[in-house]
This record gives sequence, C-alpha cells and structure tokens, in this order.
Amino acid sequence: MEGYDGQFLTMDDYEFDGRRVYVRLDINSPINPHNRRDHRFLEVPLPCGDCKPPKALQGCPCRHQSRPGKEDFTSLRQHAMEMQRVLGRRVQFIDELFGERVSREVLSMSDGDIIMLENTRFYSEEANLDTEDIEVMERTHIVQNLSKLFDYYVIDAFPAIHRAQTSLVGFRRIRPNVAGRLIQREVSMLDRFLRSRDRPKYAILAGAKIDDSIKVARSFLRSGLVDRVITGGVVANAFLWAAGRHIGKKNMEFIKKNNKNYEELLETCRSLLRDYGDRIVMPVDGVLSPSGKRHILTEPVPDDQILADIGVDTIVQYSEMVASARGGIFMNGPHGNVRDRGVLRRHLRGLQGCCLQRRHNRGRWWAHTERSGKAGRNQQDNTCVHGWWRTDKLFIR
Repeated sequence: MEGYDGQFLTMDDYEFDGRRVYVRLDINSPINPHNRRDHRFLEVPLPCGDCKPPKALQGCPCRHQSRPGKEDFTSLRQHAMEMQRVLGRRVQFIDELFGERVSREVLSMSDGDIIMLENTRFYSEEANLDTEDIEVMERTHIVQNLSKLFDYYVIDAFPAIHRAQTSLVGFRRIRPNVAGRLIQREVSMLDRFLRSRDRPKYAILAGAKIDDSIKVARSFLRSGLVDRVITGGVVANAFLWAAGRHIGKKNMEFIKKNNKNYEELLETCRSLLRDYGDRIVMPVDGVLSPSGKRHILTEPVPDDQILADIGVDTIVQYSEMVASARGGIFMNGPHGNVRDRGVLRRHLRGLQGCCLQRRHNRGRWWAHTERSGKAGRNQQDNTCVHGWWRTDKLFIR
C-alpha cells in the first residue's frame, strides 16, 4: 500500500488461510428514536478494510456499540444480520463475549466461517477497567478466555485506538497483533500529512466529542503543524461560546451535559482564541433544528433551537479553503447532526452547489446520502455525515 513504510505489522505480513482470527472493529452504528440502526457505516470499514475477508479465513468480529447509559447501547444481533447482508456470507451471532459456548463454537469453525461476538462494553472489564497496566488486562476474564482461541488478532478499530481498553490492547503480548486495512491506510496517510512540507495545510475539527478535538487544535496550533484550524459541529459551538457568542440554551446544555470539564474546555478555547485567533476559523452561519432556518451566527441563537449544521456561506468559505490545501487536510468528525434527516434534506442542495465544484480532481468525498433521496452512497456532496476526505495526499477520519 502506498505510504506504508513497514513500521508496524499489517495483514500483508501473515497468511490467514485456515487460521482463526480475532478482528476488533469500530463500526458503531447510530440508532434513531424508532430503534432503526443506520448500518451504512458497515459498508466502508469491512473486517479487512475495503476488501472482503479471505474465504479461507475463520473470522471472529469483535466490536462495541455505544456505551452504558446511552439510548443506543444495545446488543449486536442486528449488526450481525446487516454484516451478513454486506458481506454476502453467513454471519453467526453469539450473545456472549466469552464462555463455554463461545469457546465451543469458535474452536469448531471451518474455513470461511464468521462469528460475531456480543458488545464488548456489556462487560465491566472493557467499560470500567481504567488502567494502562497490560498485566492487569492480561489477567481479565476477557483476555484469559479469548487468548486461547485465536491465532492472530487484527486490530482495525481506528476511531477507538486511542483508548487503552481490554479488547483493543489486552492481547498484544500474547499473540501477533496486526493492523487491519483501515488502520494501515489511516496511519500511513497521517504520517504523510505530518511529513508534508507543502502549504497551506489545514485541520478540520468537528463532531460532538470536543475534548480530544480541542487538545488536537492546541497541539497543531502551538507546533505550527497546520496553518489554520477549521471548526464545525459541537467543536465550533464551543469556540463560538468561548468567543462570547450566544449559541442558545440547548446548545450550551448539550456541551455541559456531555463534558463534565466543560468550563476547563471553554477556558482552553478562550486561550487559543487569544493566542491564535487569526488561525481559528468558525462558521459564519448555520442551520437550525427543528425550524430548518438559516441563521447568521453574529445574532443570538434562539434558546429552543439546535445548531444542526453549517450554513451555505460557511460551506462556500470552507470549500475555498479545502480547494487551496496543497499540504493536505486532517479531518475529524461531521459538521452537522447526522441523525436529523429533515436538516439533511433541506441542506444538501446548498452543499451540492458549493462543494461539488471544488472537488479535487484526484479525490473523493465519500458520503452516505440516501437520506436526501438522491442516488448513491458514493455521491460526493455532504459534510454532514461521517466521511473521509480522500485525495492523493490524505485519507484521515
């Protein structure tokens, strides 16, 4: 693979035919209030990245869904059914992560069999074990049981690899741990981004998980790695709030509810704005929900409205910056609420008009746009959903 410099083990280093393989994925699927799962996230990070598993491999996907206390914290039974549809092969589901039944079924697998195990975060050793001590992890029931069953451990949960959790790192001294295709691609492209001397170079930081994004922004700005940090989603809301803008009661409450250290995070944003204000780009307009109206962000956001997406003027501004990024783009998170279908339908028209004309001639914007009623999950027109900006320079989540 282009960009890979051999610094870590990949699937190209081993022969998997006839082997039992543990595959740790992150294909966390959004669930709407009607309990319908959005399984389109399965269609890009398949167990072996952008390829289907070798027919002779005996694969055992292991993954999480949400976290305790969340509405979408569910079993993986329906995920297994959807993976079976995507792969075109039978996927057996076992509603346990380890135990006698798991051991019996895994040890009796034949070439080509796939067994999906239960949500790893159903178990306290995964969800509540707050340690980076590998010896503690190796003593857990998860590792003690699963380490006896597999020949190789393929880790392909790129969005979660910053977490020292048992199912991700607990096997690394016991059996070969191998980077899956997604991790191989992402790490290789990240390395190219860090090494690139071309300018300008931008970071687009968005999504709802603001803690990590604010830390990344601080690191990038202090080191001079990027020329500008472009914000979206709740990350942008935090910077707007820190800048003294009234973002509305609902948006402030969301930040407070999901970040116990929100005051510390806002102070970090204020400090960054004082020191690097000319290098931090915030939205100039947005789309409100449930009204669906465009809102200029120099005006107070109504307390009964959510900032659900960036607006058309912001799209134009961001598109021009994306087109000029000769050094590459680091991207994390969606700019809008991926579950608000009404906002997506209304807003895609503006995105199509502004972003499509700015496409890189060797790049693709992967977007799942069935929600808009438009054809094709490869349609390149949506910053609102989880996607990847892919050019000859970069492939970063």
